[in-house]
Amino acid sequence: MVVTKDTVIGDILDFDESTAAYFLEMGMHCLGCPSSRGETIEQACQVHGVSHDVLIERINAHISKNK
Repeated sequence: MVVTKDTVIGDILDFDESTAAYFLEMGMHCLGCPSSRGETIEQACQVHGVSHDVLIERINAHISKNK
């Protein structure tokens, strides 16, 4: 899996639950909420005021190391 700004958060979490830590670090504490799982990386980052580029880079690095 390669994460982009258009990747849905639920898809990422289904692929690798350990990526939840990166969302929690950015302030996204509602990962169990159906609406948050349906957001794209870009949408979530806009709401939480963080860079989607940084989050994408961190998640992709994590996935490539662990899968």
